[in-house]
Amino acid sequence: MSRLLPFISCVHNVSSKKNLRDLPVLNEDEFEEQFVRGSGPGGQATNKTSNCVVLKHIPSGTVVKCHQTRSVDINRKRAREIMRLKLDVAFKGDLSEVVVQKKESELRKKEKRKKANENLERKRLFKEGLAADSKPGEDTV
Repeated sequence: MSRLLPFISCVHNVSSKKNLRDLPVLNEDEFEEQFVRGSGPGGQATNKTSNCVVLKHIPSGTVVKCHQTRSVDINRKRAREIMRLKLDVAFKGDLSEVVVQKKESELRKKEKRKKANENLERKRLFKEGLAADSKPGEDTV
């Protein structure tokens, strides 16, 4: 991670819908961009066109390949966003926005699962209590 320090020029706030994120500024001089032929579903139209973007960050050696749409411009933008997130993770490690959000999401899922299991156990105990109350042979007056 310390290798990336001199290569990421500065960090600034980028506003998003949810909150402000500190992401590294991408310097276009540090990138090597190629357009290669795509692959995957889409048949001949996908295989013939060179709309898959391969973006390499030269100082860190990080490579991103983006072929999400048929548009080269959109793929270029998405490749840069993916690269920005990857560099953020490489630069900040556990403090990066992506890792923090993933940990929070896992924690929420764990709490939700725990709550659901508690509710199921409460239901089971309630049903056992009802079954014990209405056993045949016992008269309740």
